[in-house]
Amino acid sequence: MEKYQILDQLSPGALGTNLVVEKTENKVKYVIKQVECIDEHQANEALEELMPLLKLRHAHISIYQELFITWNSQISSLFLCLVMEYNHGSFQKVIEKKRETKTIIDSEWMQNMLGQVLDALEYLHHLDIIHRNLKPSNIVLSSSNHCKLQDLSSDTLMMDKAKWNIRAEEDPCQKSWMAPEALRFSFSQRSDVWSLGCIILDMASCSFTDKTEAMLLRKSLRTLPNGLRGVLETLEEKKIPNAETFGSLLPLMLQINPSERITIREVIRITFVGSNFRSSSIALSPHWQLMPDSVTDLLLGGSIASIIEVMQNFSSRPEVQLKALKRLLKMPEEQLGLPWPTELVELLTAIMKQHERILDVQLHACSLLLRTLGQALAQDPAAEVPSESSVVSVLLSCLQIHPESEQLLVTVYSVLAIISSQESASEELQEAGLFEHILEHLSTFPTNRDICINGLSLLWALMVDAVIVNKTPLERAPVLIAEVLAAHPTDAEMAEAGCAVFWLLSLLGCTKEHQFADVVTLFLRSIRLCQDRIPLVNNAYRGLASLAKVSELAALQVAMPEEGGGGLSVIQETYRLYKDDPEVVVNICMLLAHLTSYEEVLPELRASGIQPLAQEIKERFTSSLELVSYAEKVLLRLEAGTPPGSAGGQSALP
Repeated sequence: MEKYQILDQLSPGALGTNLVVEKTENKVKYVIKQVECIDEHQANEALEELMPLLKLRHAHISIYQELFITWNSQISSLFLCLVMEYNHGSFQKVIEKKRETKTIIDSEWMQNMLGQVLDALEYLHHLDIIHRNLKPSNIVLSSSNHCKLQDLSSDTLMMDKAKWNIRAEEDPCQKSWMAPEALRFSFSQRSDVWSLGCIILDMASCSFTDKTEAMLLRKSLRTLPNGLRGVLETLEEKKIPNAETFGSLLPLMLQINPSERITIREVIRITFVGSNFRSSSIALSPHWQLMPDSVTDLLLGGSIASIIEVMQNFSSRPEVQLKALKRLLKMPEEQLGLPWPTELVELLTAIMKQHERILDVQLHACSLLLRTLGQALAQDPAAEVPSESSVVSVLLSCLQIHPESEQLLVTVYSVLAIISSQESASEELQEAGLFEHILEHLSTFPTNRDICINGLSLLWALMVDAVIVNKTPLERAPVLIAEVLAAHPTDAEMAEAGCAVFWLLSLLGCTKEHQFADVVTLFLRSIRLCQDRIPLVNNAYRGLASLAKVSELAALQVAMPEEGGGGLSVIQETYRLYKDDPEVVVNICMLLAHLTSYEEVLPELRASGIQPLAQEIKERFTSSLELVSYAEKVLLRLEAGTPPGSAGGQSALP
């Protein structure tokens, strides 16, 4: 709590106190919900449950900014603190204002808000996340036409019976939004449906019911099967907008038995498909309904051309698209082997965009995109990706919508690696913010091997032979990559990918001087670990040479002896293994030539036997002008005792 200043205390919530605070470093206001915990075990359990919520990404969900545990020594209590966005408005305030003036909530505004809430709940339920604490005060207004769900809860917190009973006595209104089964601490997606039904009912009836009447009505619905009849008749009599829709919708949402209650998708169908509701967040086909499996199987039983035609004709049906994608993925290579599947690529990106919230569609479409692009490039390396910019846009969008799917992330990285191989694609990918995306994912998933290897490989593909538009995002790369390599200390493939990126970062000047020593250590450790991997060895020596060229500190780090053998002994070992490989030898020689640029390093080079090694290279590779040139420079400097020009400073070598 040290970094926050308390400004005000709001009305207590169902689980704890709500504080308006200001962050001292930037003066931004937040709300901190302080939940008193029984013990450290309960606090940690709740914290573990809530941590995945930090990864949610949705325009109409206010994610927690921070979660932490604190001890209040004054009252000897442990608190879990949930930091949320601060917003002035909420559905509760809108309802209270309309109730006070006995006026009806604007129909168009209510439809738009309901669409946003349904979109957010569908996103949560698709991820198997339950809100558990849905009520008007937890739907905040970030602007007059934009709402967000906030204060998502966890099983651990909602199962605290003692706290619930105390709070219910203090404020009986708190529990009136909860489904009947939730009062018995049984939560499900349909519990959220009940709570939303209560919210819709309150918004529709606030012009003619006071707060107490509304609360008693909500409570009565838990035990009276026909408890809605009176209020629904009043909605009709008072000509409340959309009374007919509410009359058919609310009885289905407020079924006492949760198994008889409708789902969020069915709420969407009734309001935005079956009725004339409109919202900026809901855009569904007027014929939205599941197609029977037998019909889908019959339609998708033909060739690739007929399947594509079905996908185009039934583009709004996610169940048809998913079956079609699975069918195409099972097809043998020769059946998909078009010279270049332009039509299919464009269709796949359109499907991904239209059904962006359905993870299965995204996963299968991405997998098919990867297969078709990879196959087409294998047939014709000079082929170009059709509608490259639209493909990139859709891929990055699906990552933002499904940040929790590690499988999707790996597949998207593989597709982007193919796209980055296209001429001029790298600059476009950089401008789309791909550097930032990759580094954020390396930071979030440092222990996930597939994500890290694919992320590092994609970084390399974006940087090699490319003009870097903006180096600023890459400034945090050395630290993140070092953390990734530290998390996989014996992984040779990871070390190879990391060394390749570190080499390019060194060339670009994105490694800062205070990081040189750590990066040199990583290069040398990787070489020791993986002397058998030639690409790693070459990239590591290129990286060491780049650092030694600009920094005497880096050169000394390579040359100084250490326990278990220093960098010079590693160089000699590499040479013994690869003395017949000109590429490896030229990289070793380039590093040695840069090392000899510094007077302080020369004694160590002589003492370690580098002079005879350079002599051997000169005599063995007489046909290579580059190698002979490097070897002669090393020999001249070792024999002369001082580097040409001024002592120390940057290397004069190219």
